[in-house]
Amino acid sequence: MTRAKALRRLALAMGYGCAAIGLFHLLGGNAAIPGATHAGATIDSLGRFLGAIFTGYGLAWLRATRQTPIPASTVRLLTGVFLLGALGRMLSLAVAGWPHWFQTALGCLELALSPVLFLLADAEEKATLPTGTETAGADA
Repeated sequence: MTRAKALRRLALAMGYGCAAIGLFHLLGGNAAIPGATHAGATIDSLGRFLGAIFTGYGLAWLRATRQTPIPASTVRLLTGVFLLGALGRMLSLAVAGWPHWFQTALGCLELALSPVLFLLADAEEKATLPTGTETAGADA
C-alpha cells in the first residue's frame, strides 16, 4: 500500500470513527462514558456537548478526504488536535490518577497514532506532484 493510500484510508477511518463515537456520546450521555453511568447531570451535559464537538471533528476529517489531494495542512491541524487530546489524558493521569482501563487504551492509541498521521500528512500532495518537482527547490 502506498503512503497516499494509507493516508486516505486512515483519514476516512478517523472521520467515520470519530463521528460515530461523537454521536454515541451525544445520544448516550453518561451511559457512553465507562464508569460514569451515575455521574449526574453536570457530567451528562459535558459528555453530550463534547460528543457534538467530537462529531464535528470527525466530519472535518471526512471533509478533508473529499479533497484531492488531502491537504497536508489540514491533516497536521487535525492531528495536532488529536495529540492535544492525548496530552490532556496524560495530564489527567498525572493529576487525578488512572482512569477506566478503556480510557487508558484510547490514550495509548492516540499517542501511537499521532506520529503516524504526522508522517503521512503530505503523502497525497507529494504523490500528485509532477515527476522531478520534489527536488526543484534544492537547485535554486
